[in-house]
Formats: sequence, C-alpha cells, structure tokens
Amino acid sequence: MRKFFCITFIMSMLLCSMTASAHKNCNQDWKQKMMSEKIAFLTAEMDLTPEEAQAFWPVYNEVNKKNDEAMHKVFSAFKALEQALNDGKSEKEIQHLLDEYLKALDAQKESGNAAAEKYRKVLSAEKVARLYVGEERFRRQHIRRLHNKQGDGK
Repeated sequence: MRKFFCITFIMSMLLCSMTASAHKNCNQDWKQKMMSEKIAFLTAEMDLTPEEAQAFWPVYNEVNKKNDEAMHKVFSAFKALEQALNDGKSEKEIQHLLDEYLKALDAQKESGNAAAEKYRKVLSAEKVARLYVGEERFRRQHIRRLHNKQGDGK
C-alpha cells in the first residue's frame, strides 16, 4: 500500500511538472508570436529602412527588457501593497509599501523617458513618434481582437 502511494505521488509530481512546463512553453510561444507580429507591424508603421531597422531593433529590445523589469517591479509593489491592506497591516508598514509602489511608478516613468532619448539617437523624431503611435495602434488592435474572441464564445 505504501509503495502504491509513493508511485502515485511521484506520478502526480511528474504530471504537475509536465503541465507547468507545457504552460510555460505555451506562454513563451505566445509571447514570441506576439513579438513577431509587433515587430512586423511596427516596422511597417514606422516605414523603417533596412539600415534603420538594423540600428533600431537592438535598442528597442534593450528598452523593452528594461520596461518589462520596471513594470514587474510596479506589479510586485502593487501586489505587496494590496496584500498589506487585505491583511490589516500597520500604518507604518502600509506607508512603507506605498512609498515603494510610488518609487516603482516613478522608475517606470523614468524608464519611458530614457527610452525616448535612446530612440532619438538612432531614429528621426518623426519615426520615434510613429513608433509610439504604432505601439498604441497595435495594443488597441489586440484588445479589439481579444474582445471579439470573447464575444464569439458567448
């Protein structure tokens, strides 16, 4: 009987591990697909020449990584603040977490400002503007697509 439980436990752990791995791979595949779509969309929106694209995309990837890190810090700080409120933490603890959240928001804003400066070093102001407009168009397009998919499932 003990052997049965051990085998069942090991099989369950393997299944959970495989499911988590498959989920992670699925998320990575989705993220890569989305990024490929975004690159194609933005390249067309910005009307980049091959030379501009070669100079721009490494900078964009670096900036995107930093923005993702800054956003992660904002989400983490928000989550900690929200949890502290739910747990009824002290005023002092909440004040500290609020300060951390506000610092994370400021860092995210600074990251965005630094990004614009980096882009201007490799592209004209018009193309940088087209980048920001294109990113917003891409975001809205995917929100509409998601909304339409949810509407189809009703």
